Amino acid sequence: MKPGRLKNRPDFLAVQKGNRLRGPYFLLETLDRGMSAEAPRIGYTVTRKQGNAVERNRMRRRLREVVRHLAGVPFKPGHDYVIVARRDTLAAPFDRLVQALRERVQDSTKPPRPGQRSAAGPRAQGNTRKPGT
Repeated sequence: MKPGRLKNRPDFLAVQKGNRLRGPYFLLETLDRGMSAEAPRIGYTVTRKQGNAVERNRMRRRLREVVRHLAGVPFKPGHDYVIVARRDTLAAPFDRLVQALRERVQDSTKPPRPGQRSAAGPRAQGNTRKPGT
């Protein structure tokens, strides 16, 4: 199943609430939409901190090519993926980018380890501690 694209800001913001897998070249955010009959969707983000427009576009093109190159990677149907590029994406060898994405996608299919914090963190669940205790 060929992955679709994330294009709207609300979709990108929704994926931020899912799982995050950090790596040397990029951050992979995933979210299960609960629609297993639909194709997975992928979005790309490069912040302005990472360089000028030419460099950011080059990073985005490299990441799109990595995803295209990994047609056999098990992107789960009904999931959204956002790849947030880091500066190292520019200088990284292409085969390393492919390997890193393959590892992150496979790690996203595993359940979280016990004791591992959720992506939202403890503050998102509300402050249950009372002042003075």
